[in-house]
Amino acid sequence: MIPSFPDLEGQSVFITGGGSGIGAALTEGFLRQGARVAFVQRSDATPFCDEMEGKTGHRPHAMRCDITDIPALKAAIAEAAEVNGPVTVLVNNAANDQRHTTAEVTEEFWDWSQAINLKCYFFACQAVVDGMRRAGGGSIINVSSISYMMGNAGYPAYTTANGGITAMTRSLAREFGPDRIRVNTLMPGWVLTEKQLKLWAKPEDLAAHMERMCLKEHLKPEDIVGGMLFLASAASKAMTGQALVIDGGVVVTG
Repeated sequence: MIPSFPDLEGQSVFITGGGSGIGAALTEGFLRQGARVAFVQRSDATPFCDEMEGKTGHRPHAMRCDITDIPALKAAIAEAAEVNGPVTVLVNNAANDQRHTTAEVTEEFWDWSQAINLKCYFFACQAVVDGMRRAGGGSIINVSSISYMMGNAGYPAYTTANGGITAMTRSLAREFGPDRIRVNTLMPGWVLTEKQLKLWAKPEDLAAHMERMCLKEHLKPEDIVGGMLFLASAASKAMTGQALVIDGGVVVTG
């Protein structure tokens, strides 16, 4: 059951990685609010857009883009603004949590990991700010992860970027606040997307993670939608520079 936020109707929403995994659930969630959604991903999203149009009555605007190519990302954001109006909700969602040890990391891998997990977030924020100012405000939601809060091993370049997302969010919230632009972080726990189930969700690891959860039910992509819509809407108009954790009670904040 997804809550309704009437102020999201007609909003111009841009999502990175909006055609699969958590991003696909977010795209559907915003479409069901009546928002105008544009998203980018590397592969052709025509079948997914057809599905969304059939299920919600609204068709997202999909663009193929490698988000580590910053000029291409900025061009996609500009195209989204032409199609749907200035972006008033930015969701930096796309990421890559490829497993690795410190010994395996080369300079090239480090640069790639920061490019896809942090650098593109910053430049997407930069690209939407002028339009949000002209629109009288907006909401930026940067999707991070609880991984670095847990002190997890197995992907140090990724968790470094996660920590950077939180730090960047706080700084941009301070900078953009006078223009009524809010910047928050949404931090999911282990969400069992098709990718996670295929590559890394071993039974013993799932069982160990369940032991750490207060709520004994593994997360699904749709579990992230309600919190995202809340941060995008005026219901959270007094929130900025914050981190909203949705993880079934693995980490405790405050």
